[in-house]
Amino acid sequence: MNAEDFPTPDADVESVTPERLKERIDGGESVTILDARMGSDYEEWHIDGENVESINVPYFHFLEEELDEDVLDDVPADREITVVCAKGGASEFVAGTLTEQGYDVHHVEDGMNGWARIYETVEVTEYEGSGTLMQYQRPSSGCLGYLVYDDEEAAVIDPLRAFADRYLDDAEELGVDIEYALDTHIHADHISGVRELAETGVEGVIPAAAVDRGVTYAEELTNAEDGDEFHVGDVTIETVATPGHTTGMTSYLVDESLLATGDGLFVESVARPDLEEGDEGAPDAARLLYESLQERVLALPDETLVGGAHFSDAAEPAPDGTYTAPIGQLVAEMDALTMDEDDFVETILADMPPRPANYEEIIATNLGQNAVDDEAAFTLELGPNNCAASQESLAGD
Repeated sequence: MNAEDFPTPDADVESVTPERLKERIDGGESVTILDARMGSDYEEWHIDGENVESINVPYFHFLEEELDEDVLDDVPADREITVVCAKGGASEFVAGTLTEQGYDVHHVEDGMNGWARIYETVEVTEYEGSGTLMQYQRPSSGCLGYLVYDDEEAAVIDPLRAFADRYLDDAEELGVDIEYALDTHIHADHISGVRELAETGVEGVIPAAAVDRGVTYAEELTNAEDGDEFHVGDVTIETVATPGHTTGMTSYLVDESLLATGDGLFVESVARPDLEEGDEGAPDAARLLYESLQERVLALPDETLVGGAHFSDAAEPAPDGTYTAPIGQLVAEMDALTMDEDDFVETILADMPPRPANYEEIIATNLGQNAVDDEAAFTLELGPNNCAASQESLAGD
């Protein structure tokens, strides 16, 4: 049903913005969420957290003329209830119905679509290179990006199409110009913003090793080879080939202080190796990933920070609130990084999560083979990223 198709509740319905809900959760408040979407949508992704109790009661249960008592039994009456749906229409109706029943309830404006538009910036305070490094965080999907700036110049790594204007606005506010927009690889979970930024005059950069996958726009952008360098102010960004997650997977070493690893290595896991070549090619890709980690990533100094392109619910943020960690810490905490090759391959192939929703269409879009408008692109990438080899943390085991 569309939002306008729901009956208008007689009761006044209070609302809360997605940003305010996020503040409450981050602040440690106990939050009870009634998710009114269908069960399959709920199982795929929903708002969660240590201090969040999440209940799934699909909206159609509330459309009956007389509410089933069993439905109300599932809704706690002794606390405030926050109702959420996909876009805000069903949640407003459900919240109104529960208000009429005497519940303390409000609904989330714009629903899970609004939740997916939350995009936060946190400074990486442990970064020791020139300039300033910021990490972008999208809590709905776990997507991470980076903005480094110095001397009125900036570069953004792994930008999202949905937030292309945001990077430009942030740069203007900081008094810098974005010189480069760099992608670590052909993403399978979100639509890249490199081409959108390139249309505004930013130099778009994709890994040269990714072009053979069928990139249709390679000639329009800079194709970064292993060892290439890009400069913003006194910051040097070095291209480091780290294939495994994909054949073109590339990391960027930001002024010898942070390695933006894309989907090669995360603070809680390593990459899954099956999104490009499927199950059949996954073992060989896993061996390639092992070599990249051992020879290119772990060969860097222990104090070098790792910053991936994603984080999962299992990830623990650093003291500064970013999802970064020194290489030495990850080696100490993640057994997969000290295994021999055969054990490593067996471990990461053993329990991979479901592949990202719509990943084949997202890949085709990022290759330039599939054209979608902004709304369709946003819808394609809703949900969790699932680009790690495990849904559980491999660190600290």
